[in-house]
Amino acid sequence: MGDLLGVAVLGAGHMGADHVRRLDRVVNGARVAAVADPDAARAKEAVAAVEGASVHTEAEAALDAPGVEAVLIASPGPAHEEALLAAFARGLPVLCEKPMVPDSAGALRVVEAEARRGRRLAQIGFMRRYDTEYRRLKTLLDDGRLGRALMLHCVHRNVSSPPDFTSAMLINSSVSHEIDAARWLLGQELTAVTVLRPRPSAGAPQGLLDPQFVLFETAGGALVDVEVFVNCGFGYQVRCEAVCERGGARIGDDHGMLVTAGGSACAEVPQDYLVRFADAYDREVQAWVDATRRGRVTGPTAWDGYAASVVAEAGVASLESGTRAAVDLAARPELYAVTGR
Repeated sequence: MGDLLGVAVLGAGHMGADHVRRLDRVVNGARVAAVADPDAARAKEAVAAVEGASVHTEAEAALDAPGVEAVLIASPGPAHEEALLAAFARGLPVLCEKPMVPDSAGALRVVEAEARRGRRLAQIGFMRRYDTEYRRLKTLLDDGRLGRALMLHCVHRNVSSPPDFTSAMLINSSVSHEIDAARWLLGQELTAVTVLRPRPSAGAPQGLLDPQFVLFETAGGALVDVEVFVNCGFGYQVRCEAVCERGGARIGDDHGMLVTAGGSACAEVPQDYLVRFADAYDREVQAWVDATRRGRVTGPTAWDGYAASVVAEAGVASLESGTRAAVDLAARPELYAVTGR
């Protein structure tokens, strides 16, 4: 491995382009060696200011490009399984954005493929585990000073949903972060999901069931509720409150500047996730690069990605049926006996 880790970035859209910028300008110890996107013009634009990066329209061509030693997958979810398996076949370490694979069957195939290799290659991009506030809450819950966690109350709001966003995507795209955060914070698997649907907001596109109220049950008897509202109109908000036997803690309240003028005070609200979680993304990618250069893989595992897909599928089933849906996980391979949580 050279002085700088050569990374192929798959996907040059909103997320992929931001990771190209991050690897080139923020993260130490790495360089963008190649980028791939079916839209060649978009790929070229993403690396216009990056010296020495090759441009491809096919993911496997980027994996085979000179100087590539690791892969960052930021393409749309349906393309992840093929890219992950191709990276595994080449023995390349991977940081894969969530969802690892949108459908649980495909996610299980990825888990099984990695398990057959007998060593971890994939870190999954649940960046909230790298957010300062989430990490402080995790430490507080783990040290036990507040007693057993009884409930988590979560809020996930977006200014507006992108075109073609579906009611199911409120669960399998937006709430997937809360699914992983709950598993990680509590150290418990989620065992059942119930999705309740209030009357849709007037600000939601026609036919979109927005907002939704999602209730998770855990193996340890805790409850987790999530208000997900992707067309709130005013900003991007993520909050989490833990209610424990001897107290509680809440994160996510203050992330913008407070402006005082003319006899009033006005707080800024972040407008998207790349603003709210900028530091977490930086920390996540730096940790991945540092571990990869040492020949290690840390952070959320392929099993965590699989579990999130299974829980999200159960959530979509509950959304469609209006009833409680159980979560049925496969047997965990020995490779993931210690998950990095």
